[in-house]
Amino acid sequence: MRDKKFWRNKKVLVTGGAGFLGSHLVKKIEKYGAKVFAPRSKDYDLRKKTACQKVVNGQDIVIHLAAKVGGIGYNLKHPGEMFFDNIMMGVQLMEEARKANVQKFVAIGTICAYPKFTPVPFREENLWNGYPEETNAPYGLAKKMLLVQGQAYRKQYGFNAIFPLLVNLYGPGDNFDPESSHVIPALIKKIYEAKERKKKSIVVWGTGKPTREFLFIEDAVRGIILATEKYNKPDPVNLGANFEISIKDLTKLICKLLSYKGEIIWDKSKPDGQPRRKLDTSKAKKEFGFESKTDFITGLKKTISWYIKNSKKTL
Repeated sequence: MRDKKFWRNKKVLVTGGAGFLGSHLVKKIEKYGAKVFAPRSKDYDLRKKTACQKVVNGQDIVIHLAAKVGGIGYNLKHPGEMFFDNIMMGVQLMEEARKANVQKFVAIGTICAYPKFTPVPFREENLWNGYPEETNAPYGLAKKMLLVQGQAYRKQYGFNAIFPLLVNLYGPGDNFDPESSHVIPALIKKIYEAKERKKKSIVVWGTGKPTREFLFIEDAVRGIILATEKYNKPDPVNLGANFEISIKDLTKLICKLLSYKGEIIWDKSKPDGQPRRKLDTSKAKKEFGFESKTDFITGLKKTISWYIKNSKKTL
């Protein structure tokens, strides 16, 4: 059960508040009575200490969503930026939040922080048992340092920092830019355009064998809200949908939902990324009653409908 009075008149900084996850979260907590500050990166460069000082001033809660993110291709092209930008934003923001006496800091982690060969389902205690998958290690490790920082700050300063770990998200309003999008929006765009242009085939990276877990945006927002309200422990906590699907089956499913009958060509010269991904979400259920509610096909249909309605007609 939610704490309905929790957000009332709380001053909440949401970094990345204009992004996919942030925009959904801001809308929801404002509805609950929070006074939200969601600064834009063009106005506040959070890689700089002075910007971090300004944005945390007078805030009760910080929910740090801002991140440089992308799919495998983007990670391969920008590993230095993925590490530097993410670690500088997070580490400085938490330090300035501590100094500003912020009551709670919610550092959003990523499934990319887990070791490449983690036993499935991924349990929080496995987080340090190996190096992350190489293509997204710079990003995953930069985010994972916020767990280390939060635990250290709790021990030394009594600072209430928590670290919910998210799987890949999807849903209406996702990023469909082929340069930086994740697999679901990238596939939806590719397959929809192939159908519209009557292409006889599409090319998809890798072998199609890896599995992934996807959390619908509304479920992710609910999980973050529940964790912010109720979770006050140093240990990381998984937020996921408790299922996995292979990239091959995902591609076929999106083809079916878009009625695309062309051939799928697998470019095996391109990397697969991590072999399998599926979180154990039992801790989130036990600690603050979170479970994913959205059926995957229902969520995919909503995402596809949103994309078709909102895509720029460049075809």
